[in-house]
Amino acid sequence: MDGVIFEKFIGSFKNLKTKNFEELFKLYQQILLITSGDFNKTISVLTELDRKYNITSPEYGIGNFIEDLKKKGYVVENKSDGEIQITKKSEIEFRRSALDEIFGKLKKGNIGNHSTNFSGPSLDSDYSTKPYEYGDNIEKIAFNESIKNAQINHGIENFMMNENDLETFESDFKTQTSTVLLIDISHSMILYGEDRITPAKKVAMALSELIMKKYKKDTIDVAVFGNDAWKVKIKDIPYLKVGPYHTNTIAGLELAIDILRRRKNNNKQIFMITDGKPTCMKVGINYYKNAFGLDPKILNKTYNLASVCKKNNIRVVSCFDSTEGELSTPTGIALLSNLVDYPHPPLKYSINSYGVGIGNLKFPFPNLVRVYKVTSSEDSSTNLQMNPKCEEISVQEAW
Repeated sequence: MDGVIFEKFIGSFKNLKTKNFEELFKLYQQILLITSGDFNKTISVLTELDRKYNITSPEYGIGNFIEDLKKKGYVVENKSDGEIQITKKSEIEFRRSALDEIFGKLKKGNIGNHSTNFSGPSLDSDYSTKPYEYGDNIEKIAFNESIKNAQINHGIENFMMNENDLETFESDFKTQTSTVLLIDISHSMILYGEDRITPAKKVAMALSELIMKKYKKDTIDVAVFGNDAWKVKIKDIPYLKVGPYHTNTIAGLELAIDILRRRKNNNKQIFMITDGKPTCMKVGINYYKNAFGLDPKILNKTYNLASVCKKNNIRVVSCFDSTEGELSTPTGIALLSNLVDYPHPPLKYSINSYGVGIGNLKFPFPNLVRVYKVTSSEDSSTNLQMNPKCEEISVQEAW
């Protein structure tokens, strides 16, 4: 009978063995991100790892690594108190490495910068042509095709060319997008010993670096939300820390909508990195909080803001680190809130179709959610088709 025997590991971690600055720097960056930019704590963790697993060599130790960090400009030592601080070069390297880690392994595909389904002015053009129309850029005239048309239409002996003979190269219209990146820093991002804030910061840094480098005409703003919401600078993303906050998704969406109202672009989107459902809202100067289940008061306000986004053509994208396709987790409920228009069905209605989703995560209660599509019969003179509704079947414990 075949089987597997698990025993205590005795030995060294060969994959952690570093021989030079580049290899140790990768590990240093990971730990620095986890410690939210605390250099002293990062070096302390590195030293402890070296003591336990011998990750450095006799020729190149932690002391040599710190000196190289200073020489390469990643850290600077304050001469007055001797404190070592992170430099701007480190912040740029943070975003670059996050971009390489998350998007660096993409396979070769079609070239594009926010391509649309519409033809229009662009720096890029293909070899397909179309008849010339008034207003087309004359620099895009396809001379070979135009001369060929003139020869066919008028002959070689009486060669001439007019507007009807002209053809121009097709080009795809390139557009601009305004993005607001919302990062959840509520306590649930580190609850039960699960570090969700570190991958959230990596995604945020990679996305911001991608937009700044590849889509330079786009705009990107970054904001965080806990009990409240406020803007932060892109350079401060690595230093974000989770606080003793609830999840005020409402405040985050309100701030994001307010930011996007000031942007003149037609394409606007909110990229929200969160792990949980809304559990907090502000009422006057006080906070209304409920971390148990889905509070109708908080949820309805979130639904209203989702409707505002939809009416203003603001696309909301939610990114989370739970099991793929998990629509029945609290995060899944938040996702569904952007897909539906109404939190409750009408008083009189008929059900056209419904779907049931069972989650993959293990809970001590049923992990289930149901979505149904109905036709309202409140007004007999009209047969109103309504968008899908979301119904919570089992209340899940908040985290």
